[in-house]
Amino acid sequence: MRTARTHKLFSGKGRATEGTSDVVNEVKPPQPTPVEPVRPVTPSDLRSATHRPHDTTASQNSAEIYTDHFGLKTRPFALAPDPDFLFWPPAHRRAYTMLEYGVMTHSPITLITGDIGAGKTTLLLHLMRSLGPDVCVGLISNPNGARSELLRWVLMALDEPVGLNESYVDLFQRFQSVLIREYARGRRVVLIFDEAQNLSSEALEELRMFTNINTGRDELLQLVLVGQPELRDAVSQPSMRQFAQRVAANYHLTAMDQRTVRAYVAHRMKVAGSETNVFTRPAVDLIFRTTGGVPRLVNQLCDLSLVYAFSKGRSSVTTATVQRVLDDGVFFAVNALPARDDMPA
Repeated sequence: MRTARTHKLFSGKGRATEGTSDVVNEVKPPQPTPVEPVRPVTPSDLRSATHRPHDTTASQNSAEIYTDHFGLKTRPFALAPDPDFLFWPPAHRRAYTMLEYGVMTHSPITLITGDIGAGKTTLLLHLMRSLGPDVCVGLISNPNGARSELLRWVLMALDEPVGLNESYVDLFQRFQSVLIREYARGRRVVLIFDEAQNLSSEALEELRMFTNINTGRDELLQLVLVGQPELRDAVSQPSMRQFAQRVAANYHLTAMDQRTVRAYVAHRMKVAGSETNVFTRPAVDLIFRTTGGVPRLVNQLCDLSLVYAFSKGRSSVTTATVQRVLDDGVFFAVNALPARDDMPA
């Protein structure tokens, strides 16, 4: 029997998106020809994806390169967002607080921005884990395309079938019916748009119009938009004044500073099972200066440094190890930010 809590995940590029729910369907964006039904993701599939044990065979096979050498249970610096490794530096805690505030106070629009790899998606996944049965969530990842396609994506994210020949009026009427149905069941709908910087100004205006469905004290729909700094720039345009006025909660997530990177590396190593300080402080400081404190880049350089230390039979990662990774050109950091060197070594 279908339970009350429903998180529907939909990627605008047709890929499955990790999350936590009781019922999840993997769907594809609208195509010019009929799309064959996709096998629904079962709750057991979801638990394997978002609550996966670290000692699974697949995890062991991918991590065996150095985990045993350093006494780890799993790779501490995998690039995929993983709420199990969630670290709470001040900036991320404030960003998550604003996410929670926006959802819990029924804000019409919540806006969270940050640079590439800053950890926005990880915060989203953690938020979705924490939502109760009174919230029905539709997650749309990488939304793009014309305004006319937006309603199709939204309905698919809410597990509503979409006919290729349905008009905009038909789709909008069905969307309203879904909101009213969920409201009658004591639930509200929260639509989350990840990578929302891909939305056009016309699509953003369409989303603003969606919030007009809320009347008086009845909150049927909330929007959460998460994206890169370009999203914040778009909303700040004079032509988007009406949209900006609906934004009741917003936060811009910045990169980590030097002190935070030191704590971040130690935290992830500890969660992965490390009982010693594998990374020396000078090595972590070099990683910080190279990556600018962007979490995804920190993960990548730390992972490569562990591989190099393992290949040399070393029990620790030193500045020489990190420098060799950099000298060999295997770390590709086009998007690294200038390091915020705001504290003494």
